[in-house]
Amino acid sequence: MTMITQNSPNKKSKLVSLEAFLKLPETKPASEYIDGQIVQKPMPQGKHSTIQGELVTAINLVVKQERIARAFPELRCTFGGRSTVPDVSVFVSQRIPRDDNGEIANVFQAAPDWTIEILSPDQSQTKVTKNILHFLTYGTAMGWLIDPEEQTVFVYRPKQQMEVFDQSSEQLPVPSFARELSITVGDLFSWLLD
Repeated sequence: MTMITQNSPNKKSKLVSLEAFLKLPETKPASEYIDGQIVQKPMPQGKHSTIQGELVTAINLVVKQERIARAFPELRCTFGGRSTVPDVSVFVSQRIPRDDNGEIANVFQAAPDWTIEILSPDQSQTKVTKNILHFLTYGTAMGWLIDPEEQTVFVYRPKQQMEVFDQSSEQLPVPSFARELSITVGDLFSWLLD
């Protein structure tokens, strides 16, 4: 059992296990269990929310109808001693957990096949990158880190050098299961103008 210290400004420190963390009420914005700490994500703002909503829709238009995969916004994923809430998690269809009724389960205890994070103004790029690298260690095929302020997308793949995409005409790489999705850097950030 992993024990952590939960710190808050007006409370004394107390030990909390991952199991106990998962029993805590959800917070808004979501809290995550990372490297022995409970960390609350920043509240999404306009650019973040716009890109997140449009990206989930764009991905699902390509992969959901054919039952190839499905994109989920703000889905808690618990695996490898962590419990995090990526901005967008994409799971191939056969890996989506189901309950006894065949419906999508509430609890996902696996790394997504594709994880996408959108950097908020006060968010640490280092912490978000560490989350993406953790996902890659546990089987995620690709991670995107989108920086709306710099209009840049960092693409991470297992055992490969990180790639930077910041030219409007550049085609963004996608996992093989989503190869029908065609999106450029310019497409992604044009959503901020609508």
